Amino acid sequence: MVAGKEAGALVLAGGVVGGIAGYFAFKWLLVRGFYALVLPGGLVGLGAGTFRGRSRIIPIICGVLAIGFALFSEWRTAPFIADDSLGYFLAHVHRLRPMALIDIAIGGLLGFYVPYRRRV
Repeated sequence: MVAGKEAGALVLAGGVVGGIAGYFAFKWLLVRGFYALVLPGGLVGLGAGTFRGRSRIIPIICGVLAIGFALFSEWRTAPFIADDSLGYFLAHVHRLRPMALIDIAIGGLLGFYVPYRRRV
């Protein structure tokens, strides 16, 4: 078992790899007619939960990463018609469909909870 800062780095690296995999899985499913926006955030949690860490801040960072990956995924696949820039999207995120906001929230909770549960 890895201790200290190395464990935190492994947890975060696992979360980032999971988020990237979640983004591509979301796009793959979307092309096939399934809207699974919870995947990027959920896979951040799953990737981060692969490793154990002691830090109390790592689960919070993973939760923020999960929300970030979900927002990025939604922006890349369904930007607003008025302006397709990321800044406009983030400024008007409250105008997303309710199901998108719920999926983003669930993914963020999973991104936080799985590494939090795995703390030693």
